[in-house]
Amino acid sequence: MTYHGTILTQHRKAWDAKAVLRHIYGDFHRRILGACRPGLTVEIGAGLGCLKSAAPEVVCIDIQMAPWLDLTADAQRLPFVDARVDNIVMIDVLHHIERPYRFFTEAARVLKLGGQLVMLEPAITFGSWPFYRFFHHEPVDMAADPLAEGKPSPNRDPYHANQAIPTLLFKGRPSPFETAFAEFEVAERTWLSFLAYPLSGGYQPWSLIPLWMVRPLLGLESLLEPLLGHLFGFRLFLVLRKR
Repeated sequence: MTYHGTILTQHRKAWDAKAVLRHIYGDFHRRILGACRPGLTVEIGAGLGCLKSAAPEVVCIDIQMAPWLDLTADAQRLPFVDARVDNIVMIDVLHHIERPYRFFTEAARVLKLGGQLVMLEPAITFGSWPFYRFFHHEPVDMAADPLAEGKPSPNRDPYHANQAIPTLLFKGRPSPFETAFAEFEVAERTWLSFLAYPLSGGYQPWSLIPLWMVRPLLGLESLLEPLLGHLFGFRLFLVLRKR
């Protein structure tokens, strides 16, 4: 079994074993699908294909091959004609892409006018930084250039990551992304997920909360998001609309 296959297998086991994890991601999926407009929706970096169980019409692609995927492709070179796609959705993918600038250029090419790029990514905040920096296996490099140009490496490990990339791109007004990509409007930028997700342990085998507590915690988070999200949020939810 390949390294990538091993990672997917481990994640599939965690997904199947943890009802708490499935419930939390179900809430993420509802938020993502609720932001999409009608039409062709493509999930990039579909991984386990979990979103497809909630929305079977979504076209799932990933750089890795898997039997439940519709296409295998690199996000930096999308296999769609110009102005063909209504929505691109991604969950924990942007911070794995080697050259985000190339990806956003491709997204702008394949999206229709008014089409949307909907992403859920790690957020580096006052509350989340210690966890991501010291307890998560993926690095956090706040000194990186999130829009560095260059040729993608053909042999690069697709699991290589920098969890700081989304925060570096979208923090501030105007953000570095807005300065670089005038063809997109940032329609929504929300810091969220500061209770249920970190307490669940994510794809780790442990969880600090029982299933019955997830729904009340998600409801409490929703109420407190406007006040505490930007300080303690573990996730950044983004909706980018093509002008």
